[in-house]
Amino acid sequence: MTCWKNLKAIAFDLDGTLIDSVPDLAAATQATLSELDLPACTEDQVRGWVGNGAQMLMSRALTHALEREVLLDELENSMPKFMHHYQDNLQQHSQLYPYVKEILAQLTALGFPLAIVTNKPHRFTLPLLEAFDISQHFSHVLGGDSLERMKPDPMPLTHLLSHWQLEPDELLMVGDSKNDILAAKAAGIASIGLTYGYNYGEDIGLSDPDAVCEQFSEIMALVNGSLKVTEQENL
Repeated sequence: MTCWKNLKAIAFDLDGTLIDSVPDLAAATQATLSELDLPACTEDQVRGWVGNGAQMLMSRALTHALEREVLLDELENSMPKFMHHYQDNLQQHSQLYPYVKEILAQLTALGFPLAIVTNKPHRFTLPLLEAFDISQHFSHVLGGDSLERMKPDPMPLTHLLSHWQLEPDELLMVGDSKNDILAAKAAGIASIGLTYGYNYGEDIGLSDPDAVCEQFSEIMALVNGSLKVTEQENL
């Protein structure tokens, strides 16, 4: 069994890991394309476009609709429209994945500091956490625009290491995308890859996380296994 005997804190991705937010992202993307008099897209298409932040989502949507590379001024013109529509559709159809509330509560009870490290803009992240009544579990929340760089750059994770004064083997990253795993590897920390989220149609195992879980609840067995090893070593 995978074991992190020095584990002290855990960072979580948001979209595709804790929350299935694609239905609302798709509604905002479709509304933006409609406002621009461009062909519509499907929810399944948006599911394959998310993961690199709002600007990249709109870049992919516009490239699809225009059937060519999007120009910078076209992208910049679309972003305020997308932000407005997403604000209106932030939690209309999104849902927590199974077991998220229960596992976060258990990890909090065990005393683990928890963080959100997402590429979603910060202005949308906190309202979502509050809407699903899980904001109380996170002592640190980093959006895609909170720092100079976002995942797959390791900066958000190295920021957490510094903020919490942790060594790399004391922090774990949990996410559904290769961006999460690449960021974790670059930061020198362990990672869990979830199979049910958004990863551009790729098997998360191909990114070589330290562990792969099909359900969010499986995280607890890995954490408990690490705690038991630590307890035995302290006897």
